[in-house]
Amino acid sequence: MKVNKEYFNKKFDKRLISQLCHWLSPGIGIKRWLLVTLIGVTMIGIGLAIWVLDVYRNSPETWWLPFLSAASLRYLVRPLRVLVFGCIGLGLIFIGIWGINHSLMRPYIKTGIHIVDTLANHRRRERGPKIVTVGGGHGMATILRGLKKYTHRITAIVSVADDGGSSGKIRRELGLLPPGDIRNCLAALSNDEALLSQLFQYRFSGNKDGLEGHSFGNLFISALAEITGSFESAVVESGKVLGVNGQVVPSTLHEVQLQADILLPNLISEVRVSGESKIPGYTGQVRRVWLEPNSPPGFPQAINALLGADLIVIGPGSLYTSILPNLLVPDLADAIRASRGLKLYVCNVATQIGETEHFSCADHILALEDHIGCGIFNILVANNHYDEMLPGNIEWVKVDDGLSEKYLIYQSDLVDHQYPWRHDSEKVAKLFIDLLLEKTGPLVE
Repeated sequence: MKVNKEYFNKKFDKRLISQLCHWLSPGIGIKRWLLVTLIGVTMIGIGLAIWVLDVYRNSPETWWLPFLSAASLRYLVRPLRVLVFGCIGLGLIFIGIWGINHSLMRPYIKTGIHIVDTLANHRRRERGPKIVTVGGGHGMATILRGLKKYTHRITAIVSVADDGGSSGKIRRELGLLPPGDIRNCLAALSNDEALLSQLFQYRFSGNKDGLEGHSFGNLFISALAEITGSFESAVVESGKVLGVNGQVVPSTLHEVQLQADILLPNLISEVRVSGESKIPGYTGQVRRVWLEPNSPPGFPQAINALLGADLIVIGPGSLYTSILPNLLVPDLADAIRASRGLKLYVCNVATQIGETEHFSCADHILALEDHIGCGIFNILVANNHYDEMLPGNIEWVKVDDGLSEKYLIYQSDLVDHQYPWRHDSEKVAKLFIDLLLEKTGPLVE
């Protein structure tokens, strides 16, 4: 029992010393305030020492003077006395600061996570790169879920052309912009995906007095839009509720509708389809998409974010119904070209029925360039892992031979092995940061 107790005491002492040293780690903003505290305590100590010295020298002989002499360690040499009192003082200051911070921050710290680790991670992400993602749907949510571990300075730009499901109902009945893609991105960026984001993503089912098919998050954003008076304010307030670090913004505040010309099988002429939700329902080849009204103005916050970005990520996601509706806003396409940040186009892992059947990487790029021209990205990021089994008529999107002669390409295993038709959020996020920091892959000047 004695051995176990000694082992426990040594282990506790090491852990305490490690935690105290952790407070001095670079970047968490503690050392500067600790220095101010030390200076203040030193001033008080000097004043108190002068007073005690005056009392000791000028007071008549009393019974307590020997005790004062012993407490001042006069039997030791002065350098050793300074060291002893200095160490005691520093230890008390560290323990006091640790106790105050522990008490103040306890309501905001998750169980099992040390306060110093939380603070260090927060400071690191506050100074992270400025990253802008362009797209929508589940593809963008996957990217954001990985990127939020590296930086808080994220801006997600999403399309407002959605007209199906709950978003479509809200758009038609309330005259608001569709909140569906914005809701997905807010949930992905949330600090509490375990509960709050699940509530935000909850979709009513069955006969619930007209609520069937609606998601709670869409209704929440719509209610906030009525209360705050604007859709953009509702998105900001929703982000605060979910504890989002970063921002989600629409590509435009104008109500737009996505139009498409589709070439159906066994027909020579094309069919014109109106509405983003209807396009994937046609079994044919999408030839062209555009917005009505044409050339809507871009949202100023989205433009500013693109111009100031360190990294711009286009995709992954539905090519014609999530990515292109953003790039078809001329202001955004121009801002991407003008930005000095690194621009990546992330090609989908697998084809999408109704949009990109039998597409390769070159087909994706050709579709982009046919609609918005060249020069929209610096590096093509593509998957090169094809060992998993894909369901149904879905196929792998592979890099064409000779494509590397025209574009800078970086290939890696980006597949989520549980859902192989999707990207793995941690893999792609790490790859983006590595490319930005030039740790791997081709370098861009």
